[in-house]
Amino acid sequence: MHESERGIIMEWEKLLSNETLVRRETQSSYFAKYPIGDLEKDYKAIISSAAFRRLQDKTQVFPLDKSDFVRTRLTHSLEVSTIARQLGIMVTKKKEEQRDSSLTREMKDEKIANKIPSALSCAGLLHDIGNPPFGHFGEVVIGEWYEKEFKKSAFQYKGREISQLLSDRMKKDLCNFEGNAQALRILSRIRNKAVSHEINLTSGVISALIKYPTDSVSVGSHGDSDIRKHKLGYYLAEEKSFKEISQETGTWLAEGNVARHPLAFLMEAADDIAYSTADLEDAYKKKLFTMEEFTAFFRSRLDGIVDARMMDKSQKLLDDLESRIVKDGKTAEGKLIAFQNWMDFARSWFMYCAAYSFYENYEQIMNGTFNRELLEGTFHEQSMKILKDAMKEYVYGDAEIVKLELAAKKIIFSLLDDFAHAVIYWEAEEKGKYELSKADRKLCGLIPDNFKEDYKNARTGDEGYNLYLRFMMVNDFISGMTDSYAKNLYQELNAYK
Repeated sequence: MHESERGIIMEWEKLLSNETLVRRETQSSYFAKYPIGDLEKDYKAIISSAAFRRLQDKTQVFPLDKSDFVRTRLTHSLEVSTIARQLGIMVTKKKEEQRDSSLTREMKDEKIANKIPSALSCAGLLHDIGNPPFGHFGEVVIGEWYEKEFKKSAFQYKGREISQLLSDRMKKDLCNFEGNAQALRILSRIRNKAVSHEINLTSGVISALIKYPTDSVSVGSHGDSDIRKHKLGYYLAEEKSFKEISQETGTWLAEGNVARHPLAFLMEAADDIAYSTADLEDAYKKKLFTMEEFTAFFRSRLDGIVDARMMDKSQKLLDDLESRIVKDGKTAEGKLIAFQNWMDFARSWFMYCAAYSFYENYEQIMNGTFNRELLEGTFHEQSMKILKDAMKEYVYGDAEIVKLELAAKKIIFSLLDDFAHAVIYWEAEEKGKYELSKADRKLCGLIPDNFKEDYKNARTGDEGYNLYLRFMMVNDFISGMTDSYAKNLYQELNAYK
């Protein structure tokens, strides 16, 4: 069966492109004796990058938590990378069956099969690299600040309301700060300088990272049937990079129709599997619920499962947990171990379902028409939903977390109040009319030079676009902060207020 007969549009050779946004430095011929592949170079570059290292002090679920056993963005990213790599091995090493041997023959090509797990491992490490301090709540807060400011008539630039000066897309970029889009922005930074030590990755890995190949004005809702449109995936400032990467990897099917990279589905599944299990484990360690409460909650949700097959599988999963508790849960430590071992068991089932779904929907994935999550429709879809619902029930509304989130909001709002207002006339002063105050000049001086250089290399002759870029520069600065740095800077700037 030929590609055209099967409707396959994307090709793995292009999807795993080794092309980089900026040509990599040519290595000495001596090193050719011991070759290192492009994906191994990607992995090393990610691990060595400052943006990745900063994840060690960024919130996963519990903002400003003082415990050292609770997962951070770094440990979460390592877990996602591991699960993603394992999923890559599962789908490339799957035992052949007659019904799929021709359908997936290109994945059995040794050259491709060896690359897929490595590319997924890199994408897993990177998937949260654009997230701001204080977890996903930090994303929401940044957007809320801009929404609030755009409603103020006093928020002006040279006598014009900024909300009228910026285009609709620029405003939506700012009002919908998104970690995925910020990740692409970080990875595109390499092209803004003649000489740079920024991360310079292969197009295949970057493309696998883009979960939402959609701009901010085309975003639908979370209920949209097309998962590509649930969130924005790239900002106006990175449109050129996005288009080049999409065309290089073959996910650019037509103008206005960009498919998800097939590996993005596996990477997203790895993320879902990691946080739906590991975060719940952290919550249990923090005593946000008892094992009796959890099993009762799980059981109460079984009756709401309409699909008999899904209900049976979820019931069996619960039965397995309860049998472990009976066997090993005589003590508090025993219950924790039973829960942790059960989480490993549940993860294995979720991974099986994700790999199975990838194969079942392979043709649709490869022609760009598969637009839902991999676990949707599998026999453990509802099991994962129950775990996510348990997080909502016991964790997200917890009083201590709410208080920490409110503190985080105060910090981010205060930093944006200072820096976003300070940069309005930075590099755009008019003597005697539009000038920086002494305080604003000092605040601008605190923004690292590398962000300023990015701005200077990207600015144009359009004042509105340049103002948008200055706000993006502030977002780069604040979103790149660790929790501790943001908290300390806030305290230092407000010490005498």
